[in-house]
Amino acid sequence: MELPFVKQSTRDYYRACRDKGLSLFDFIHGYVYARWCYHYIGLAGDRNPWWRWLWVPLVFIIDRVHPFNETDAHRSGDPNQTKATWSDAYHGKPLPLNEATKLIRLDRPVNTVLPETVLPYTRAREIILNNPERITLMECPCRAGMKNPCTPLDVCLIVGDPFASFILEHHPDKTRTISADEALAIVRAEQARGHVTHAFFKDVALGRFFAICNFCACCCGAMKAHAMGIPMLCSSGYLAQVDQDLCTKCGTCAQKCQFKAIGFDKNGAFVREDRCMGCGVCTLSCSKDAISLRLAPEKGEPLLVDRLS
Repeated sequence: MELPFVKQSTRDYYRACRDKGLSLFDFIHGYVYARWCYHYIGLAGDRNPWWRWLWVPLVFIIDRVHPFNETDAHRSGDPNQTKATWSDAYHGKPLPLNEATKLIRLDRPVNTVLPETVLPYTRAREIILNNPERITLMECPCRAGMKNPCTPLDVCLIVGDPFASFILEHHPDKTRTISADEALAIVRAEQARGHVTHAFFKDVALGRFFAICNFCACCCGAMKAHAMGIPMLCSSGYLAQVDQDLCTKCGTCAQKCQFKAIGFDKNGAFVREDRCMGCGVCTLSCSKDAISLRLAPEKGEPLLVDRLS
């Protein structure tokens, strides 16, 4: 029997979890994550530091009630690594502008499990879109959790149901439905500001893609975790490269790079390949077209939307 006071989007998410074979704990975890995302994700911010005392016991409880196991381990290309990390359950892949554009414009349902060469994880690798034309724009929980956030705040895109409808129905004061053209304009504006576009995947988001976020190193919780050695982001599959004959040493690319992957020597700019995630922001910032992206098989394969079945 369905309870009349339960929102339709909650019912839809519960049914999707049930059909996917997820546990009741997974449903509750996902519900809390999406329903109270400004508290859950905002723990990484500095606006309400008193929330942080909850983080350690929360992680302890989740780890005991719903622990990872060896088959859930994030391998990062190392088959001998069996220690599981949070990045197995929640992680993102940077998208160059052309691929982000295609993903936003994906107007057909797809059912795809991405190989580990694209996403080197085990718990969330699917792109399954229901009602793919539904896009909800929401205020970024990471930026909202900061005392002095980057602006604008409304830069997070929730793509496809049941998630787009859930966020819209539960956060009506911080969300609105937008068109694909509006979403593209937001992504282009954010990349022009030097912010990185990611496709995000999460285990309790039915193990699949659910959001496109535009991140800055100063506000983003995932990027902060990544900088501390928690591999919550995987490479786009590209690396930036510099044509030093064209480089004028203006420094704009280094200022825009969120991963601190660009340095300078007497010859001009150079790329620290161990830091570069291939997001492409630097290529957009260079007025001389001195920077481009090249395929980097050693970093993994790109997410090529045209190849989605």
